[in-house]
Amino acid sequence: MFVEVSAVYLHREPVDFRKSVNGLAVIVEGAMSLSPFSGALFVFCNRGRDKLKILYWDASGFALWYKRLEDAKFHWPRHEQQAVIELSEQQLQWLLAGYDITRMQPHARVQYSRVL
Repeated sequence: MFVEVSAVYLHREPVDFRKSVNGLAVIVEGAMSLSPFSGALFVFCNRGRDKLKILYWDASGFALWYKRLEDAKFHWPRHEQQAVIELSEQQLQWLLAGYDITRMQPHARVQYSRVL
């Protein structure tokens, strides 16, 4: 990502992925008690843990980043007590690369030759 990051916050509970920028910003303010305008990245996962969204404010508007896994699941922290978990930028990179950030094990690589 090409954005200066002040912090990375992971919303631990699954989110309805029909929500877009406005719905996720409401979760940041309400459930996470944080400001969506802070320059932080806010990371959300769906119930199936195969999709991830990252919301951030880039000084002129919101941006939303989306990743869908084809044959794996994100290793999402489940046994934490708090609803919001702060990650380092390195931990976010590991999560996106498929690592279980608590055990450092990656997803298996998937290769396709075409979309359909």
